[in-house]
Amino acid sequence: MPTLDWLERDAAFRTAARTPTRVLRPHPAGPVHGSGNADNLLVQGDNLEALKALLPFYRGRVKCVFIDPPYNTKSAFEHYDDNLEHSQWLSMMLPRLQLLREFLREDGSIWVTLDDAEAHYFKVLADEVFGRGCFIADIAWKRRDGAPNDRRIGPTYDHLFVYSRSLGKGSKTSAEESFGLMERTEKADAQYQSYEEPFGFDPRGPFRKVDSTGNAKGGRYVESLMYPVRNPFTGAEVFPRKGRCWVYKREDMEKMIEERRFFWGKDGTAGTPMRKLFKSEAKPGMAAPTVWDDAGLNQHAAREIELLFGEKAAFETPKPEALLKRVLQIATNPNDLVLDSFLGSGTTAAVAHKMGRRWIGIEMGAHAVTHCLPRLNQVVQGEQGGISTAVGWQGGGGFRMLTLGAPLFDADGDIHPEVRFADLAAFLWMRETGAALDAPSVASPLLGVHQGRAVYLLFNGILGDRRPAGGNVLTAAVLDALRETCWHEGPKTVYGEACRLGDARLEQASIRFQQLPHAVPQ
Repeated sequence: MPTLDWLERDAAFRTAARTPTRVLRPHPAGPVHGSGNADNLLVQGDNLEALKALLPFYRGRVKCVFIDPPYNTKSAFEHYDDNLEHSQWLSMMLPRLQLLREFLREDGSIWVTLDDAEAHYFKVLADEVFGRGCFIADIAWKRRDGAPNDRRIGPTYDHLFVYSRSLGKGSKTSAEESFGLMERTEKADAQYQSYEEPFGFDPRGPFRKVDSTGNAKGGRYVESLMYPVRNPFTGAEVFPRKGRCWVYKREDMEKMIEERRFFWGKDGTAGTPMRKLFKSEAKPGMAAPTVWDDAGLNQHAAREIELLFGEKAAFETPKPEALLKRVLQIATNPNDLVLDSFLGSGTTAAVAHKMGRRWIGIEMGAHAVTHCLPRLNQVVQGEQGGISTAVGWQGGGGFRMLTLGAPLFDADGDIHPEVRFADLAAFLWMRETGAALDAPSVASPLLGVHQGRAVYLLFNGILGDRRPAGGNVLTAAVLDALRETCWHEGPKTVYGEACRLGDARLEQASIRFQQLPHAVPQ
């Protein structure tokens, strides 16, 4: 498969692994907003470090990632650097894509908006990270009404790249197999009409006319689909038009004619009948095309921001809520988890909240507090802008706001003094199992059992003894305490500061001891 080569490419592939894992801490601006739904998170901090910090808790749990990264357009935007050199942009995107892929469920998808400046390079890069077979679509989203006056050929659309986390069983990816339908549009519904027929109007309601024949040229001729049918109004025998054949088997075609499933014209003399597809039988939604010219424009998004904050949009290219609504309607269901690591003006989180999805939003600048936080507070309070009326939003729910704390390990490789039991527990569980850890208990050293092996952590006085040689060290007394409180009869891995038991005792108890911090790759 073709790959991109650029300056510092090899280093970029190692960036994610070398990024330290930091702890997450309550934000000084207030840790809880609204009803305090722990499933919704607003995180302020560098998005690469924030992703690394969140991964132990959310690996493999996100249904949809939507990101609107800097476009690298050589423009000076106030709130983020959109003037990166090409190689720097690729080096910035690669490790973030690598981590975002790890967050996705097997049936999850990632949606990325870009313009022509980097879109085609991104396609090759994303093929390498996700796999070319996981590419779903490059959607053209119309972002402005007309071309700019200062151009001979002016851009009016952005790219919206869609990739799946994994391949499916057939021709579809795993994400596509779980996709929902797009809402029906007025244009689509207008195709259904009531047509007069020799017997009047069909009581089953409006329908749209669908060709009952298919192409028979180029080796597609099927002899069994070439037969005459009788026009029920004239009695004449009717064959498919030249170069065509019926698309239904003879017995099916005759049954459908008997049930008046074909339209023969107002007076019943049409040469080729058209199948009736009744509106009452149509799907509640429709398949999404790859051209979206009805999902809001940048100017709509700018107006949404202006109404929220009483000033012109602080972002040059905010995304309209209608665009995110369509993405989430296709890619997610209520209560699914949505992640945006370039949260910008907060649109993804706002729309996810209104649509009953759980969400995580990451922003590094001061506007995480000056824009994202107040916008999401307004959503909780029931603001009526954007898609609120369309989805019947009246307010409710809540979210937590977090910031990045110290790294798990300090410059000397020791566990940082700020690290708490839950921080280290989540990190070790992912290292041990490759999976995210449900909210770890702060009352038990047993983190869980994976594939028959239990994982224990002795840290921060979890057994109530904070002395250096006490609860953080595996001694005979600590072993007895484990037997009494949270024993697992099978094999066990115990992480701790030190071990005072001999090899024979460990083998007898089926324990593999791992000394902290040396046993943990950093």
